[in-house]
Amino acid sequence: MVTEAQIWGWLAEVPDPEIPVLSLVDLGVIREVQAGDEVLVKVTPTYSGCPATTVINLDIEAKLRSKGVQNLRLETQIAPPWTTDWIKPEAHEKLRAYGIAPPRAGKPSCPRCGSASATLVSRFGSTPCKSHYKCAECLEPFDAFKCI
Repeated sequence: MVTEAQIWGWLAEVPDPEIPVLSLVDLGVIREVQAGDEVLVKVTPTYSGCPATTVINLDIEAKLRSKGVQNLRLETQIAPPWTTDWIKPEAHEKLRAYGIAPPRAGKPSCPRCGSASATLVSRFGSTPCKSHYKCAECLEPFDAFKCI
């Protein structure tokens, strides 16, 4: 019998398919884990039309099956909706190091040079949950998580 702590640990090893520097646990999309005769994992996508949802579920299933979990149920939980507040605080530095500005109110700071001087290029970046900016100091383009 596996424990909830083991399951959380295994899921912390599953990278987000769109931002592989973050795990699904870092991103906050794993909302609940229950261990017993059946393992239940509740997943909240970053938004209801997220194209990565299928891949996320397949990756969760593959990871848990590789650890011997046989009786598994995944549930999509859309209420309450995912929010950037669910991104783990320690994941903010991982995002910055990867070149993505973590979510914050107001204009984002450049993840490369730290400047708060950035110009919005597009409301939609590489994924719908991010916007695209250009730093006025180092002139580098970067994505920034939208506060959702």
